[in-house]
Amino acid sequence: MKELSDKVLVKQAKENNFKAFEELVNRYETKVYNLAYKILGSQEDAKDILQDTFLSAFKSIDKFKEKSNFSTWIYRIATNACLMKFRKKEPKMVSLDDRLFATGKEAIDWSKNPLTLLEEEELKKVMNQAIKSLPPSHRAVFVLRDIEKLSNLQTAKALGISVSAVKSRLHRARLCLREKLSGYFKGEYHEM
Repeated sequence: MKELSDKVLVKQAKENNFKAFEELVNRYETKVYNLAYKILGSQEDAKDILQDTFLSAFKSIDKFKEKSNFSTWIYRIATNACLMKFRKKEPKMVSLDDRLFATGKEAIDWSKNPLTLLEEEELKKVMNQAIKSLPPSHRAVFVLRDIEKLSNLQTAKALGISVSAVKSRLHRARLCLREKLSGYFKGEYHEM
């Protein structure tokens, strides 16, 4: 089974071949878990999303039209499950983007010292906190595009939005992160 392509496995899974679906799970469970963890920031929630995603995929595999890759389809299911979990858990949040654009402040360029700073644990912690503070729709785009390295088109398909919406949300997410992290790089960091 390991040598078969996703397309072949999907076709076999549609014919009720449970081993084929199990191989798809084996291929994508780590990626789905990591995606959910990066979006939700909780191991327990990520485990729930992992189960929900593959249960949903199993139930609806026969409806998968194969116009996109299986990976895009499974990312979409997982991302939607994460966003639904957010809506249930968190109170209505005010967008930080609005504050950023309303102030007219120019973001500080923090791109100096990139490699040495990225290796430090403290920076990883600060970066993760900054990502967690993004609005869910921006966080999902940022994680898929910049962390999981999906293309704009793949991200758009995974989230069910337009490519221009991906670009816009990604731009705003990066601006917010730059503003949040600029204090760290200037030595003015405070817990978020």
